[in-house]
Amino acid sequence: MDSHEKQRTIKNEARFSGKALQTGARVELRCLPSQEGTGVVFRRVDIKGRPEVPVNPKYISSSKLRRSALKRGKAEVQTTEHFLAALWALGIDNILVEIDASELPAMDGSAAAFMAGLEKAGIQEQDARRRVLRVRRTHFVKGKNGSITVSPADKFSVSYRIDYPLRSIGRETMKFDLDREVFAREIAPARTFCMKKEAMMLLKIGLGKGADLENTLVMDDDGPMGTKMRFPNEPLRHKIMDLVGDLYMLGVPLQARVEAVRSGHTLNAALIRQLYGDYMVRTEERRENTSGMEGFLLKVLSIFRTMKKGEQDGK
Repeated sequence: MDSHEKQRTIKNEARFSGKALQTGARVELRCLPSQEGTGVVFRRVDIKGRPEVPVNPKYISSSKLRRSALKRGKAEVQTTEHFLAALWALGIDNILVEIDASELPAMDGSAAAFMAGLEKAGIQEQDARRRVLRVRRTHFVKGKNGSITVSPADKFSVSYRIDYPLRSIGRETMKFDLDREVFAREIAPARTFCMKKEAMMLLKIGLGKGADLENTLVMDDDGPMGTKMRFPNEPLRHKIMDLVGDLYMLGVPLQARVEAVRSGHTLNAALIRQLYGDYMVRTEERRENTSGMEGFLLKVLSIFRTMKKGEQDGK
């Protein structure tokens, strides 16, 4: 799973603040450089003990509607997809993210502000090689209305088919061979969206409290209310961004051809769990066992050195 590329972190601290999209809470993020091999870790500084939630498929929570979430014990972090998409695009493997609420800030509803802030902090290459997940066979997950197919490939590409009962969205498929430049130009600026008829329903069930007409496209047949689209098919591009961010919950970049049809966060999570079970569980177990053995040997060596020193002192 190692690649020829080196792991990366940020050079300096980066901060983000704003309203959370679903809860409406005011939230602040403080992003800090982290050592190689530590991965992406959220730290809930508003909870006693400052519990940490690593980005790992085993911590994916499926209890939240219309957003992705990670939960470890009592600590949960919601609406991670836009931020994780920015980390993927910038090739950031290791970062500590301190957060003082349960949900990340919406910013402008896209990944662009996160990318800009992280780039301003600087990107630092590290010594260890990146780990990459390369699939060895075709994987398929299917939901009530959608599906995702993942196939072996020599690079990462995503195609997405959207199908909405609105003239302004309609049915369309787009495909991108994604890298940092393509993502920044074609995907990162695309904002989150909902249909006009969904907006009041979401508010009634306690969602969308931080949404406004700048960070959310409220779509009817004629287009978004109170704003203009950044792309003619901005909702489709946003769906690709969500998928990229969700896939980075694997904790490593994926090298594969991904073909999604009307997928959402729940189906994305099902795919991640399948890939995790097929490729990563045994690797993690071996790493933990190796780490445990290394720790044991270090303890034995420390005891040996202490005994040796005692013998020398006694002479």
